[in-house]
Amino acid sequence: MNKRCGASLPTLSPDTVQHLAESGLDADRLPRHVAIIMDGNGRWAQERGLPRAEGHARGVQSVRSTIEEGCRLGLKQLTLYCLSVENWKRPQTELDFLMSLLHQYLIAERDEIMEQNIRFTTIGRRAELPDYVLAEIDESIRVSRNNTGMTLCLAINYGGRTEIVDAVRNLAARVRRGEIEPDQIDEAAVSDALYTAGMPDPDLLIRTAGEMRVSNYLLWQISYAELWVTPKCWPDFDVSLFCQALRDYAGRVRRFGGLK
Repeated sequence: MNKRCGASLPTLSPDTVQHLAESGLDADRLPRHVAIIMDGNGRWAQERGLPRAEGHARGVQSVRSTIEEGCRLGLKQLTLYCLSVENWKRPQTELDFLMSLLHQYLIAERDEIMEQNIRFTTIGRRAELPDYVLAEIDESIRVSRNNTGMTLCLAINYGGRTEIVDAVRNLAARVRRGEIEPDQIDEAAVSDALYTAGMPDPDLLIRTAGEMRVSNYLLWQISYAELWVTPKCWPDFDVSLFCQALRDYAGRVRRFGGLK
């Protein structure tokens, strides 16, 4: 089954043990790292005759409740797909709203991040992000760097292919500088050159809005991840659905190419 192999489990608090039991979950069968494609904000709004911006604003509530639940369950890492490199094709007014929403979120949630002992980080290309957003990203990373609870990683201006291209460029530059030989480049070397260096690969990938694709998300890292898709749009994703996904994961047998 889904034992968390290769890593010693932290001592769980009585509150976490009780919450796991109430949720029908076993700590030994929880994924260490859950990645989520938060899809369907615009669709949710359009179905209700609302502007797309309202869907994005409502989606922040789902972000908040999912993070809180991850902390209560004792997850090691939660990675949320906030903005893809392809999303820059959207109308400028929507992009401006998304940047403003992200900026507000980073400021508003900083106290909660510290109270929940969350270590905050991001992945993705920074160059295209506004300075005022980068400043708040860096501040949240700075103040939370010594926290020891769940890692919250936001994928912002992220693309799986872009990440791999950047990793290849980094490795090629190291070869040119004579730091490594080409035949020293193995899977571990590639993993260490990715944005996610030092992070565990996702065990579970959740996607909302019923889309059956991975949308250029963590392409290298999800090679062996379990996939779970719900038809619910992201603003309707709640704690009960999150726990359902975790229970479904716990019931799967992960063979990693072997036999059992």
